[in-house]
Amino acid sequence: MILYEYPFNERLRTYLRLEQLFRRLGELIPRAHAMDHHFALVTIFEIMDVAARVDLKTDVLKDLDKQKLVLDSYRGNPSISERVLDGFVSQLNTCFSELNAQSGKTGQTLTDNEWLMSIRSRVGIPGGTCSFDLPAYHAWRSLSPEKRQRDLQDWSHTLAPLAESVFLLLRLMRDSGMPQKVVTTRGQFQQTLPHGRTFNLLRMRIDPAFKLIPEISGNRLLVSVRLMQQEESGKLLPSTEDANFELTLCS
Repeated sequence: MILYEYPFNERLRTYLRLEQLFRRLGELIPRAHAMDHHFALVTIFEIMDVAARVDLKTDVLKDLDKQKLVLDSYRGNPSISERVLDGFVSQLNTCFSELNAQSGKTGQTLTDNEWLMSIRSRVGIPGGTCSFDLPAYHAWRSLSPEKRQRDLQDWSHTLAPLAESVFLLLRLMRDSGMPQKVVTTRGQFQQTLPHGRTFNLLRMRIDPAFKLIPEISGNRLLVSVRLMQQEESGKLLPSTEDANFELTLCS
C-alpha cells in the first residue's frame, strides 16, 4: 500500500517537511561516501531554512503542552494503561524541556559558524561548492568517513530537540485517527467533516496495483479525493474507475 498524507494547515505542512528532512539526514549521516555527507550537510541547511520561521518553536511548545493535557485527561480511564500513558507524558515533558532550553531559533549555534555559513551561501549556486570555490570544504570532504560523521553528528545535535518533538507530535497525531475503508464513484470521493471537530491531517493508503495517483484537497468542512491516471508522457488525467482505499482523519 502507498501512503499519502495531506495536512490541513500550514503548521502541519511545516512538521511534515521537517520530518522528511530529519529522516533523510538520519539516512545520510551513517553512510561513508563523501557525496552522501555533502547532501547530509545540504539537508542540515534545508532544516535550518524551514526552522527559521519565527513562531515555529512557540507552535511546537504549544502543541507539546496541548498533547500533555489531552493525555492527562485520560487518567482514571480503565481502558487506558497508566504505564503507557506515563511513558508518553514523560516523553512530552522531556521534549518540552529540551526544546525550551534552547535559546533563539533552532540551529542558531550553526549560524555562528562562519565556515558552515560560507558553504551554505554557495550551496544554492549550481556547482558552487567546487574545490576552487571552497578549498577548505574540499579538504573536509577528503577526510576519513569517521571524522566527517563525527562532525555531522555534532552539527545535527543542536537540531535534535526539534526533531524529537516533531516525531513525537506526529506519532501521537497519527495514532489519534481511525482508519476506514471507502470507495470512489467514477474516480472521485467526498466526505463532509463533522461540525465542532478540527482535523489536522488526512492519511490515505491505496493499492499500487490500481496505478492511480490521488489529488487531495480539504478544509474544515469537506475533504475531496480525485484519482488520476498517469500517461507515459507523465501527464495526469482524471480516472473514471471505481477504486477502494483506506482513509484516516487525524485530529
